[in-house]
Amino acid sequence: MPANLYDLTLHEARQLLDSRQISSRELTQAVLDRVQQVERRLKAFVTVTEDLALEQAQKADLRIASGQAGPLTGIPVQIK
Repeated sequence: MPANLYDLTLHEARQLLDSRQISSRELTQAVLDRVQQVERRLKAFVTVTEDLALEQAQKADLRIASGQAGPLTGIPVQIK
């Protein structure tokens, strides 16, 4: 596993989420923290919806736990 959760590949993230080694909330928070670290320099985002992302991550964790997860459930994404 990479030292930073934001460096996970899609495949690695899916495996860790499915095995419950990490939660979607943890993964999402790691990505949000990284965005905060680099955004001032990169200026890549118009809007970052932290509260919504964390709320959706929490719901994703429930779907994963109940076996109702699709292949991208719980994986944070950014749209450019």
